[in-house]
Amino acid sequence: MSRDYKCGIDLSKLHLESVNFLDTTLRDGEQTPGASLNPEKKLRIAKRLDELGIQIIEAGSAIASEGEIKTIRLIMKEKLNAEILSFARALKRDINAALKSDAQGVHLVVSTSPSHLKYKLKKTEEQVLQMAIDTTQYAKDHGLIVELSAEDATRSDLNFVKKVFAAGIDAGADRICPCDTVGILTPERSYSFHHEISSTFNIPVSAHCHNDFGMGVANSIAALMGGAKEVHATINGLGERAGNASLEEIVMTLISLYDVQLPIKTQLFYNTSRLVSRLTGISVQPNKAIIGDNAFTHEAGIHTHGVLASPLTYEPFPPELVGIHRRLSTGKLSGTHGIKAFLEDLDLKPTADQLEEIFRRIKAIGDRGKVITDVELYTVAEMVMGLPKVYPVKLEELTVMAGNKITPTASVRITMDDKLLTEAAVGIGPVDAAINAINKAVAQATNIHLDDYSVKAITGGTNAVVEVIVKLKKGNIILSSKGVHGDIVMASVEAMLNGMNVLMAGAIRNKKSSK
Repeated sequence: MSRDYKCGIDLSKLHLESVNFLDTTLRDGEQTPGASLNPEKKLRIAKRLDELGIQIIEAGSAIASEGEIKTIRLIMKEKLNAEILSFARALKRDINAALKSDAQGVHLVVSTSPSHLKYKLKKTEEQVLQMAIDTTQYAKDHGLIVELSAEDATRSDLNFVKKVFAAGIDAGADRICPCDTVGILTPERSYSFHHEISSTFNIPVSAHCHNDFGMGVANSIAALMGGAKEVHATINGLGERAGNASLEEIVMTLISLYDVQLPIKTQLFYNTSRLVSRLTGISVQPNKAIIGDNAFTHEAGIHTHGVLASPLTYEPFPPELVGIHRRLSTGKLSGTHGIKAFLEDLDLKPTADQLEEIFRRIKAIGDRGKVITDVELYTVAEMVMGLPKVYPVKLEELTVMAGNKITPTASVRITMDDKLLTEAAVGIGPVDAAINAINKAVAQATNIHLDDYSVKAITGGTNAVVEVIVKLKKGNIILSSKGVHGDIVMASVEAMLNGMNVLMAGAIRNKKSSK
């Protein structure tokens, strides 16, 4: 990255030489409305965060439930490299719950703003100060690491925040964190605010920025510039209201724009994002920075032409850095270069005249306001090129069982390359069970995997027609496919099989032509 691109800033003065990350996906992230994680799911996420290279994991809030205590114990038994913390209020019973969970330390949070003191705690500043002292001392006396946070610090009297931190440090706090609980900082103020705190105390200062105004990541970066040594963040920017600062966005900003060397395995970001999305039930918006489905997808003709010539024309960094493969999408804005490149990836090589006709037909479909999937593009190309349709995968039979107190189960009989495959699987619902069964059957002979799934009703009423769109992955190719049916299970199966047939068709045609 050129010095001019970074506005000539001397990075050696920005305190970015060492950065620690506290990931709070399992605590603050789980507070996202609609998200809920059981102990086993939390363990899976914690192990992935540790594999990523995250230094500190806030694994939950032990005081919340017996399940949370069980979760933290499970994670501790894995003996991960990351430091494992439990959230705790400035109450001894919260510390006791953390001790029961075997956590290595506590993220000890005490409110400091006038509104929190008046309406939430109904306590005076002196009482709150004593709570911070007593609980910090109690936690340290019991051998716990203490990261002491001032909740709503950015709407608090700064002198009082400093007083709480000074007393907490005297009581043994290891780190301090002035939280921007409702995301009201601007980058300029975040810099000066964290610089003031960092200059006052000799222990590490953390930044905890929420995204209420869409500045959580920018404020986190500014906090590091101001002297903070640690940032709190979540995968996919999960969290209450508008969420927390996004871990993957902070990391890639530091690496790509500030040349900061970090021990984070960024190539795991995409799979980690999708793991968290699946387990929490909170989908990732397509245009999400860094790891959204559209982050490295190109449709407009001018863009695809440029990317095919040189990826850096329309990409800030190679997608492989975050575990994504570049994708060329189809639509009315597509150009011939992108269509040709996509078809060649699937072993179709149209002539110049055929390509022009495919291009014309795709434009006409797009002008009618229809979304064009990759399978539909492939079908158009087959028609224009006069190719016989190849259906290597065919559904012979599907049986699904679901109901009250019945684990959703599906069994399938599939013909693939004239071989009959039978498989069964369970799932969290009938659709999940059916897709799992198809995946198990097809995985016996190919490396096609489901990458994404979305569904919508396209007519109203109880007899609504359902449209399912899936993205399937085979090697570096990601392909979108659609299924439309009155039954959601059949729409899902149709989408899966349509995509699988396209991904396998080229290889079968080549095999036949070589004989």
